[in-house]
Amino acid sequence: MTLKPLKNLLIIIISSLIVSFVSCKQKADNNQLNPEKATSENSQDSLFFKLSLAEWSLHTQIEEGELNPMDFAEKASELGFEGIEYVTSFYADSIKKAEDPEARMQAMLKKLKSSSEKFGVTNVLLMIDGEGDLAVSDSIERNKAVENHKKWVDAANYLGCHSIRVNLFGSNDPEEWKANSADALAKLSKYAAGRNVNVLVENHGYLSSNADLLVEVMKMVNMENCGTLPDFGNFCLQRKGGERWDASCIEEYPRYEGVKKMMPYAKAVSAKSYTFNDNGEEETINYKKMLNIIKDGGYNGFIGVEFEGTDISPEEGILKTKNLLLEAGKTL
Repeated sequence: MTLKPLKNLLIIIISSLIVSFVSCKQKADNNQLNPEKATSENSQDSLFFKLSLAEWSLHTQIEEGELNPMDFAEKASELGFEGIEYVTSFYADSIKKAEDPEARMQAMLKKLKSSSEKFGVTNVLLMIDGEGDLAVSDSIERNKAVENHKKWVDAANYLGCHSIRVNLFGSNDPEEWKANSADALAKLSKYAAGRNVNVLVENHGYLSSNADLLVEVMKMVNMENCGTLPDFGNFCLQRKGGERWDASCIEEYPRYEGVKKMMPYAKAVSAKSYTFNDNGEEETINYKKMLNIIKDGGYNGFIGVEFEGTDISPEEGILKTKNLLLEAGKTL
């Protein structure tokens, strides 16, 4: 080999080494700037599930004006999440008060979609509240509630969400509740099927937290796009004074049994958390046991972090819940 070809070969080798070094350094620098996200991305590769953030985890900050719900995607990305779950009530008032509610909603959805794309997060689902009781016995009122939910089905389709989450409040008579629920869900699910959206029921209190009754409703509806969203914590069947919220629970359905019975119909899962011990474990819910139930149920989609504690900041609670899921998930 002559001197000139040898010199050219050495230049090529050295150039390749420099490019490789710069690329590795840039990646390391980016991870250093956002260590939480870097850890999350690396840690989730071997898990059977993906992580999303439920917007309700940030409800205190949103309600107190510390966080604009339009910035939810950015916040979730900063905290290292791959997916996001919206709460419609954070946007509904602004839409209703607008001179042109439909135009206002379209503009808002456009911004939310653009933001999710900008920050690289997946729009997973919409949690719908305040649009009427789907299990009420008055058929006119029930049908009105179904119609109220349809705009959010369209919104989910536009954003690319796979599902909406609904509540089944209304009658407190088990037989009436089942019939009412099946009627409303069938109508709403039929509409949603044409838009490639699932309609999911969360155990959210009273009869909806009775997994046996909820499974009966799923069988009555018997539609592919109608399913459940098991929540680790919402299994209160009755609260003091008959209150729906903000009162102590006096009767509860067994949570692990409830999640297990809901899993055959689950298309999303909510990891509720309240308070943690010094070892970073949730004090009221055995996360490893819950994840075992979820994995045994054949689920491999998003698990949404939903922190509801008050003794630490929302961000700290969110990250503790996320880390608990990551650590527990590694053992399965």
